[in-house]
Amino acid sequence: MPIVGCCSAFCSAHKHCRNQSKLPKPFENNHLLKDRDKLRLAVLSPFLDRQHGTELCIIEQIERLSQLDHWEIHLYSQKVQQLDGVRRAGNPSSDNNKEGIVWHKIADIPGPHLFKYLWWFFANQIWRWWDKRSGLICPQLTYSPGINCLDADVIVVHIVFHEFYARVRSELALNRTALSHWPRVIHRKLYYKLIKALERKIYSQRSVALVAVSTLVAKQLKTHFQRDDVNVIPNAVDTIRFSPEARRVRRSESRKLFQYSDEEIVILLIGNDWKKKGVDTLISAARQVGNPHLRLLLVGGDDPSFYREMIDKLNLREQIRFEEPRREVLDFYAAADL
Repeated sequence: MPIVGCCSAFCSAHKHCRNQSKLPKPFENNHLLKDRDKLRLAVLSPFLDRQHGTELCIIEQIERLSQLDHWEIHLYSQKVQQLDGVRRAGNPSSDNNKEGIVWHKIADIPGPHLFKYLWWFFANQIWRWWDKRSGLICPQLTYSPGINCLDADVIVVHIVFHEFYARVRSELALNRTALSHWPRVIHRKLYYKLIKALERKIYSQRSVALVAVSTLVAKQLKTHFQRDDVNVIPNAVDTIRFSPEARRVRRSESRKLFQYSDEEIVILLIGNDWKKKGVDTLISAARQVGNPHLRLLLVGGDDPSFYREMIDKLNLREQIRFEEPRREVLDFYAAADL
């Protein structure tokens, strides 16, 4: 989200902010929070790094906002990497100096994604309630990329699960799934149904400012939740870092890194939630093209084993490569042709 659009969305949401009224009693005598000229922003994200698209966008937003006068950024997250100017809450320097970004670390738990999401959802709510109750922070605005809480003032929507579930519903039928995949399919169905329920509850509230990353997402929000007041703010791209010239300079080295020859045509898909990104469709399309020089480079944190059976069935094992995200993401873009 460009910084101008980001500020515009926050200012719009501030009109309906839940925390504009008188400070609660724990804050009345707290000199750290009497500066009403500051806009205190709470940002919620399970993790942040520069290896994932949405998370990179959030990092660039809050880094820029923290450099503006009268902005106070409080980040609630379980894991933070590669974020400039961030300090842990609880340190004397963070408590006495609100400049920059203060990270309130939320504990994580092991387990399936559904359980981890539920834990994160309620844990960050409790952490923030306790910070308010104890007089540590009272944010005027709560910003959530996606659904991370019940009390967000601004939500940036990257995907509408009502729309996505309608597309994949037939693939989640147990009678069409191998018995060994049942646990995974049941887990996905439960997770999607939970997010759909939260979408109905939260997105229908006009007191919550919604920002869509595309006109398509905005149309879907209007169709499913009758929201005709959605701001459309596309994600921005750092054109200095991701320039054609930077790609050309690194191309030869990056191709060697992934062992691609000059004759091979590399198609790159980078991101998480491969099912939502349409990886299975891309694999099927590669088979239909039938070009022996075509290569797929799939980058993300998803489990590749879910696609192994499909790849073996289509005889594409030699044409598809899976890679974990890495800090220098430009290597992937430089190696790719498309």
